[in-house]
Amino acid sequence: MNGPDPFARCQTGPGVPSFAMASSGPLLSGVRAVVFDAYGTLFDVHSAVARHAAAIGPDAGRFSELWRGKQLEYSWVLSLARRYEPFWTLTERALDYAFARFPDVDRRLRPALLEAYRTLDAYGDAGPTLAALRAQGLRTGILSNGDPAMLEAAVTSAGLAGSLDAVLSVDAAQVFKTHPRAYDIALTALSVAADEVAFVSSNRWDIAGATASGFRTIWINRAGLPDEYETLAPRAVVGSLKELL
Repeated sequence: MNGPDPFARCQTGPGVPSFAMASSGPLLSGVRAVVFDAYGTLFDVHSAVARHAAAIGPDAGRFSELWRGKQLEYSWVLSLARRYEPFWTLTERALDYAFARFPDVDRRLRPALLEAYRTLDAYGDAGPTLAALRAQGLRTGILSNGDPAMLEAAVTSAGLAGSLDAVLSVDAAQVFKTHPRAYDIALTALSVAADEVAFVSSNRWDIAGATASGFRTIWINRAGLPDEYETLAPRAVVGSLKELL
């Protein structure tokens, strides 16, 4: 991999180089960095179940939706209760709940499903979009609920590490998004102000949180979902990552 290690601890303060605003299209005009959510935005969270759909059976789609839904629910409940556990632990617990709700699904698939989640498929436009943004002189990064080991496995398996300046986990703040401390991690690591960052996510709740923290937000609405959180609106809504360019 060329360039700095995106998994290394980011430094700030004297001696750290500053980055001028880069030239880009109208959507990213004036920003210095583009920060992406990982799960659901760069990585397809349903690709783990999709790899084993035949073995899971006709409930595969609902099984995957429940697994993802519970994973997020657990993160929000812990944050509201001022508790924290690694996202991988929540991923395992959510999978166990899905097995309990779908007793006809073979529990012997558990190790294979967890391994598949570690190496989720990246969306087809993720790599080219990141590379193009870097070529424009913009800094790129991930800010995710995923813990560091999860993110390193996903980014490495998808071949995205060379197109990222930073891979950041909320583990550093010990609280999940949408808590403001989670979003502050990106500002400190990249030495930028919130209004100099385009924050990109496919999760509307994440866009709401980043908007509340002052980021210039872009919602990737692949599924054409209705809008919500009307008082925390994104700056823009697009249907794919490639539309950022």
